[in-house]
Amino acid sequence: MASPSHLLAALAATLLLCTTTIPVASAAAAATATVNVTSFGKSYGKVCDAGRFAELGLDMSSFPYCNASLPYADRVRDLIGWMTVEEKVSNLGDVARGAPRVGLPPYKWWSEALHGISSTGPATLFDDLHSRPGNHSGRATVNNGTVFANVINTAASFNETLWKSIGQVVSTEARAMYNLGKGGLTYWSPNINIVRDPRWGRALETPGEDPFVAGRYAVNFVRGMQDIPGHVTTTTTDPNSRPIKTSACCKHYAAYDVDDWHNHTRFTYDARVTARDMAETFLRPFEMCVRDGDASAVMCSYNRVNGVPACADARLLTGTLRGEWGLHGYVVSDCDAVRVMVDNVTWLGFSGADAGAAAVRAGLDLDCGETWKVDENGEPLADFLTAYGMSAVAQGKMSEADVDGALANQYMTLMRLGYFDNIAEFAGLNETDICTEEHRGLALDGARQGIVLLKNHGGRLPLDPKKTLAVAVHGPHARAPEKVMDGDYTGPPCRYVTPRQGVSNHVKISHRAKTTIYFGGINLHIEREGNDREDIRLPKNQTEEILRFAAASPNPIILVILSGGGVDISFAQNHPKIGAILWAGYPGGEGGNAIADVIFGRYNPGGRLPLTWYTNKYIKQIPMTSMEFRPVPELGYPGRTYKFYDGPHVLYPFGYGLSYTKFLYSTTTTGAAVTVPVPGGHCKGLSYKPSVVAAAGAAPACQAVNVDGHACAETVSFNVTVSNAGGRAGAHVVLVYTAPPPEVDQAPIKQVAAFRRVFVPAKGAATVPFALNVCRAFGIVERTAYTVVPSGVSRVIVENGDASSSVSFPVKIELSV
Repeated sequence: MASPSHLLAALAATLLLCTTTIPVASAAAAATATVNVTSFGKSYGKVCDAGRFAELGLDMSSFPYCNASLPYADRVRDLIGWMTVEEKVSNLGDVARGAPRVGLPPYKWWSEALHGISSTGPATLFDDLHSRPGNHSGRATVNNGTVFANVINTAASFNETLWKSIGQVVSTEARAMYNLGKGGLTYWSPNINIVRDPRWGRALETPGEDPFVAGRYAVNFVRGMQDIPGHVTTTTTDPNSRPIKTSACCKHYAAYDVDDWHNHTRFTYDARVTARDMAETFLRPFEMCVRDGDASAVMCSYNRVNGVPACADARLLTGTLRGEWGLHGYVVSDCDAVRVMVDNVTWLGFSGADAGAAAVRAGLDLDCGETWKVDENGEPLADFLTAYGMSAVAQGKMSEADVDGALANQYMTLMRLGYFDNIAEFAGLNETDICTEEHRGLALDGARQGIVLLKNHGGRLPLDPKKTLAVAVHGPHARAPEKVMDGDYTGPPCRYVTPRQGVSNHVKISHRAKTTIYFGGINLHIEREGNDREDIRLPKNQTEEILRFAAASPNPIILVILSGGGVDISFAQNHPKIGAILWAGYPGGEGGNAIADVIFGRYNPGGRLPLTWYTNKYIKQIPMTSMEFRPVPELGYPGRTYKFYDGPHVLYPFGYGLSYTKFLYSTTTTGAAVTVPVPGGHCKGLSYKPSVVAAAGAAPACQAVNVDGHACAETVSFNVTVSNAGGRAGAHVVLVYTAPPPEVDQAPIKQVAAFRRVFVPAKGAATVPFALNVCRAFGIVERTAYTVVPSGVSRVIVENGDASSSVSFPVKIELSV
C-alpha cells in the first residue's frame, strides 16, 4: 500500500528495539523457530510447556509469565515486559505474530460461532475430504460441526434455557476443535444489533427488534459460551481472574444496521442518533451483555456515530464500555474498520498511522484487519494496524504505553482461557465431542421451538400421516441447498436434511396428491451481510406460482416461508385456498426434520415472532437511513418497531404466533401499588402530553425518579395461570409487557419486561410466577436520555400471540421524597 510508512516502520523498529537479554540456548533457533497455535493439539496443550520452550532453546523457568502461581495481571505484565516495541505492534492484529524470541507463539484470534462453529475466519479449519483426502498432519479429521438454526429462529423460541444450552454446546465443540489444532478460543459472536428496519440484510443473524429480548439472548448465549461450573463468578476482587471456557464477543457496537441501501454503505454511513435512542435501544443489549453476561469481548462497528467512527470513539469504547459498564476483556474492530477510516470515510484526512493511533488511544485493543501482505506460502504477514503501527509510534501519535494497554487486555483474556496453562477439564475433548447425538438432538429441538405458525384456517394443520398418505411438494426451497437452510456464518453441518427429505420421512411424495406443501421465501442472494433489501415482498415469480398452485389444488395448500427478515405475504394470509402458513426461518442442518415434525403434528408449534412483519406499504413511508424510533410527524415518518409504530401496515405483530391448541390466561392480581424513594429528594421532570396536562391542571410535584444511582430494590410480583383449553399439549410463550402512564408524551406504547416459555399439558394448566424489578421493568428513557421511573399509573400487560387472550392490571407508582 503506502511504501513511505513502511520505511518509517523499519526505522522506528531499529531505533526502539529493546536490548533486554533473553536466556536463549541457541540464538539462531530462537530467531527462526515459530510455534503455530494449531500445532498445540498434536504436541502441546498450552503455551507454558517446558518441552516446547526447550525446543525453542529457551528455559521456561526464566519467564515469570509462565509461573502459574502468580496472579494473571503479574504474568501479563511480565510477558509484555519481555517484548520489543516491534514485537508488541506485530500482535495488534487478529493474525498475531507472537514473539518466538521469548516463547510466545502466533495466535489467530478470528473465529465465528453465530449458530455453531463457522468456517468463517482463519482460525477454524474444517477438513474437506473431497479436496484434501487423507490427513497429512496426523491429527483426527473433522469435517462437520453442529449447525443450529439461525439466531432469528432461536430468538423466536423465547427460551432462555435453550439459548444458554446452545452456547454450551458450541463452546464444547470449540474446545474440541482447539485441542485438535483446528480452531481457536476466541469467538466473535453473538450479533446483538437491533432490527430497526425490515429491509436490513442481517436480520437473520440477530435476536430481533426488542432491546430487552436481544440483551437476554446475549446474556444467556455468552454465559453458555464462557461459564465454567464453579467459576460463574469470581472468588476474588478481580473479575479478570475468572477462568472462562471460550471467549464470546458481542457485536457490532454501536448503532449498526445499514449495510448497503441506495448507495448508503456500512463503510461510509454516519448514523445520526439521538442520545435518547442510543440509551434506550442501541446500547441496551450491549450493556446487558457486558454487565450481566460478563462478555470478554466487544466488537466495534464500521459506521460512524454522529460523525465519529465507532472504532475511534473514546466515549463509546473507554468511557462507556470500560468506565460505566466495566468490560473485563478486549475490544476488537470489525474487519477492516480501521482501514475504512482511511480508504472509505477519509475521516479527518487520516493516514494509516493516524487511524491506527486514534483507534488504540480511544480504546481499541485488536484490529481485525485486511491481511493485504502475505508470504510466499500465502500466509498473512500484516494487517492494517500492524502495518502502520510502528509508524504511529515513531511519529509520536501512539505511545508504547498505549500498545501495552491493548496487549494487556488481549493477554488477560488468553490467560483466562487457559491458553498459557490449559484447563484440565477440557483437555480431553476431541472429535468424538463434535456432532454427538445429544448435540444434533438439541439442534433439532431448537429449530422446532423457533418455528412460528402464522395461519391455520379451519385447523388445516397438523396433517395426520395415517390419513394423508401422500403430499405434493413444490417451491424453490423444497430441495433447499445448505446456504438456504443454514444461512450465514456457518460451518458444514453434521448432516443436512432438506424440507423435502423431512416430509418424505412421514409420507409419500407424489405430484398427484391432493394436499400441496409449497416451500418458498428468500435467500442470501436477497438478504445477507453487505446487502439490504429493496422491498419486503416475495419474489414475483414465487407469488404467482403460489397462487397458481392454490387455484389448482382441490384442498387449501400449506405455505412454508424460509427467511430471516419479515416478508409481505398478505396475499396468502387472506387467501381462502391457502390454509396454513409456517415461518421456518433458516432452520439449520436439522431444519427439514423440524419443519416436518410441525407439519405432521409430532411437535406443536410455540414460536413467536421476534420482530414485526409489515406489508410493503410500510417501507414506502420511511427511508432506511432514518435512525429515529419515534414518529417524526413533520417528515411523515411513522415510527419503528412495536414500541413506537401504531399504524395500519402491520401484517403480523411482534410476539405473534399460533398453536395447535388454545391457551387462555388468568391472574388473581387486580392491581398493585409500590412506593419508590427518591434519593436526596432529586426528582426528574417528564414530558407530558399538553392536552393531558391542561385537563389535569398541573403535573405531579415529583414527576419521576432517576434510575442511575438508585438502589432499585422494589419489585412487583404476580402469577399468571396459563390454561390449555385444547386436546393437544404444547409449549407456550408468556410475554409480559409494561405500559407507562398514558399522560407521558413520546413514551413507548409498551415494552417487554419479562417472558417465559412454559409447557402446558392438554386440558391442563401451569402457573408462571413473575417478579418485575421496578427500575428495569417500568423505567423509560426521557427526552434528556435519563432512564427514569415515572410516577402515576403504569400497566402490566400479558398478551397471547394471536390476541385471543390477555390480562392486565394497573401498577400505581408513588415517589417518596
